[in-house]
Amino acid sequence: MDIFAVIGTFLGIGFILTGQAMEGGNIGQLLQVTAAFIVLGGTTGAIVLSFPPKTLKLAFKYLKDVYMPPKVNFDNLITEIGGFATKARKEGIIALEKEAEGASDPLLTLGLGAVADGTDPSLVREMMENQLNQSEQEVHNAAKVYESFGGYSPTLGIIGAVMGLIQVMQNLSDPSKLGAGIAVAFVATIYGLFAANLVMIPLGTRIKFIYQDVFLYKNMIVEGVLSIQAGESPVLIERKLRSFLLEEEKGSEANG
Repeated sequence: MDIFAVIGTFLGIGFILTGQAMEGGNIGQLLQVTAAFIVLGGTTGAIVLSFPPKTLKLAFKYLKDVYMPPKVNFDNLITEIGGFATKARKEGIIALEKEAEGASDPLLTLGLGAVADGTDPSLVREMMENQLNQSEQEVHNAAKVYESFGGYSPTLGIIGAVMGLIQVMQNLSDPSKLGAGIAVAFVATIYGLFAANLVMIPLGTRIKFIYQDVFLYKNMIVEGVLSIQAGESPVLIERKLRSFLLEEEKGSEANG
């Protein structure tokens, strides 16, 4: 489990609630069922309308990866591909046909199987990149669901605020009903902003970052398979794959 994701989920909300308490408020003041129905229910409806069921299922699927991210081991991958390269050089490409079935990744199985069948290198690359692009699109779509929720919810918060103020204006003659209307108006706005900036948009961003390493791993597989097909030496292939990691480290330092 990613402890930083767990901490991040509650950190911002916790500080805001603590700040409210320091100002003399309490959590009960923020618990407005009507506001929650308007903002969260309305935004959910907008999301269901915006995305097909398949994409919504993907969003739920990738949500667990925020807290339990997929693990990739680059060293093991490089060693594995180097082993396939050694076998291909000693026994010929056709020897990879059986080896492909025991590969650690489906993309590696696909590529090695195609190479063993004598498929043209350009077609091998196309097949592998098509599968990789499909995976990237799935992650993008899943993240887009959460980002869209974050985009819609502040607007629904404003709608909730306006609806609350309408009730206030209609009950100016009855002071006992003014408090509830004003509460819905302001709390609805808070719900919309909370949902967007403390939960949904960060979830979408997190999903994208988590899969950066996964797609680097997949690109290394593509390069490794094509290098084996080209007959390059195992040592050269391993060096080439490790260069991916050096570039990634440089990128991380530059961003830092």
